Amino acid sequence: MKRGKKLIVLSLGGSLIIPDDVGTNYLKRLKKVLLKNKKKYKFIIICGGGSLARKYIKAIDSENIDDKFKALSGIAATRTNARFMNYFFEIEPKRGIPMTKESIKKYLDELDIIFCGALKYRPNQTSDSTSAQVAKEFETIFINLTDVDGLYDKNPKEHDDAKLIKEISWKDFNKKVEKLKFKPGQHFVLDQKASKIIMKNKIPTYIIGKKVKELDNFLNNRKFKGTKIES
Repeated sequence: MKRGKKLIVLSLGGSLIIPDDVGTNYLKRLKKVLLKNKKKYKFIIICGGGSLARKYIKAIDSENIDDKFKALSGIAATRTNARFMNYFFEIEPKRGIPMTKESIKKYLDELDIIFCGALKYRPNQTSDSTSAQVAKEFETIFINLTDVDGLYDKNPKEHDDAKLIKEISWKDFNKKVEKLKFKPGQHFVLDQKASKIIMKNKIPTYIIGKKVKELDNFLNNRKFKGTKIES
């Protein structure tokens, strides 16, 4: 892979791609920011499954089928969303999406923006884990784009007095995540495996919400609203 531009791994939450209907307005704004900043960055963007994954998982759950098949359904949704994002960004359809770390490396020689879904099945993880593993592989930072402004002391969708946590250590963040029980299609700022990966490998991680100006601020070394997870 040719290096020159700084590489960043982004986890694009499925709740931003397809919360119910496609999040077209958000995606238009995101596209503008990424295209503007590709002059100095390369982006590997791992897509979440969103409502498409949750609908698949709900249908399989109604049949009392093993959790593995729910996870595989979620993986299929992330790949569908990644292909859609390729089309939305007018990336040549013949190219398809990478499904291995090796193919990501090849794509990076030619493209500045790469979309993919989950790379392969592993129990008890979401696309966040894939993003963390890719960030580890390429020795770069990890940004999680989600539908809340960052990590809060309690759910901001349920509590008006929830406070944004601007900085937290890997260890303290992991303590919070470990209190949650994993389930396919879960919705939290990072999954349990991703938390362990960033902590073990000391990966600087940032959680940024759906205001794309905050991502633009971050990419241009300006003050941004979000959460920084580091030492």
